[in-house]
Amino acid sequence: MRRIVLVLIFACLVAIPTFGTHAQGTGTTYTVQPGDNLYRISLKFGVTVPALQQANGIANASLIYAGQVLQIPAGGVVVPPTAAPGATAIPGGTVGTYVVQPGDTLARIAARFGTNYIYLAQLNGIANPSLIFAGQVLNVPGGTINPGGPTPTPGGPATLPLAGFELGGQTVGDVSGGTQSTMQSAKMKWVKRQISAGDGNGPNWINQAHSAGFKILLSVIGDKNAVTDGGYQTSYANYVAGLARSGADALEIWNEMNIDREWPTGQINPAIYVNLLAKSFSAIKGANGNTIVISGALAPTGAEGAFGLSRVWNDDRYYNGLAAAGAARYADCIGVHYNEGIISPTQSTGDPRGSYPTRYFGAMLNRALAPFPGKVACYTELGYLSREGYPPLPSGFEWAANTTVAQQAQWLGEATRIAASSGRIRLLIVFNVDATNYGADPQAGYAIIRPGGGCPACAQLAAAIP
Repeated sequence: MRRIVLVLIFACLVAIPTFGTHAQGTGTTYTVQPGDNLYRISLKFGVTVPALQQANGIANASLIYAGQVLQIPAGGVVVPPTAAPGATAIPGGTVGTYVVQPGDTLARIAARFGTNYIYLAQLNGIANPSLIFAGQVLNVPGGTINPGGPTPTPGGPATLPLAGFELGGQTVGDVSGGTQSTMQSAKMKWVKRQISAGDGNGPNWINQAHSAGFKILLSVIGDKNAVTDGGYQTSYANYVAGLARSGADALEIWNEMNIDREWPTGQINPAIYVNLLAKSFSAIKGANGNTIVISGALAPTGAEGAFGLSRVWNDDRYYNGLAAAGAARYADCIGVHYNEGIISPTQSTGDPRGSYPTRYFGAMLNRALAPFPGKVACYTELGYLSREGYPPLPSGFEWAANTTVAQQAQWLGEATRIAASSGRIRLLIVFNVDATNYGADPQAGYAIIRPGGGCPACAQLAAAIP
């Protein structure tokens, strides 16, 4: 999680595929291109995903491949007189309008009107669901409304406000007892857990978090040796879709895929990751349009010069590669980690280790969001390490030897205050709440519940929430 800092920046170029269609009878054929999914193809031709599946005998909408020739059904959809060009009829309903607000996404807007983003995109003739803009007037099911706060959707906790900020914490134990009361005293609304694809406990964690009054973010990792295989990616996408269907409020797709601890050595490549992200996004939104999809947060690092590109990509190079590969189309929020700070997050200089950007809270945020104009960040891991109350730090973590618990508390509060007022951060997960392991990876040193059970940071965190 903490890296050597050496700078080497290169441009990442990803080829943009071409598209071809061929007339055939009263319908059309289409050759699947790299990065395609049935949803995108359905928007291109104004047909539904089920119609495409039926016309081509496709049982699983996630299983298509580049080079496959699809039969496009003739006819398409019926456009009502009141809808925008290319829109779909609303069965038994009416069409109203909605003015897009700063921070809106199509999925959020769809949730407000009791529909999903696929239908809303068809209703407005939107080919790319990620490309909407503040001030745009959308046709929506039902009557016209004035933008205001989000309308909660029935059946579970509401998603993040359309333009707002919320705080959470990563936990190791159950969200009950002292952990629950600690999080409540810090005004945390979210709990985060990291699980592996295929873990059958996901629905239980979701139910536990909701029963305790929290929304839940599940960070889902998997078999790093299989992750580049298309079949495994489809299996992973189906698994996270099941979590969305079970009520997961947010899902982070993988974790720190720019280092070979989490991705196969020699195969680190943002374009391959985006294939996984695209499949997962489509499956998740098909299962639950309210579930927030977060791109996997990267390890903040500048170590590629020391270890080579087969083992690590600097996070800025990888973020640029994600953007070039189209990741913005498949993420509601850009995942970010910040876990090596030893100075106040208000500072932009003064770290005794040097001026490398990952040392600084603000520079790390800019590094992550620069390639993604209009997107917001979700800090899925933010923490300050303090050995106070524990033995000396293990090798590799000596950089935090002088950080006190009082500084940890102060800096977490300052980071939360900055995040809450920035307009660029939707979610901040404190790493961590209750870890007790203090071995080769001293996670207990990051915990806000300190030896003895107190939480010096809680008051600072609570005071930082508007």
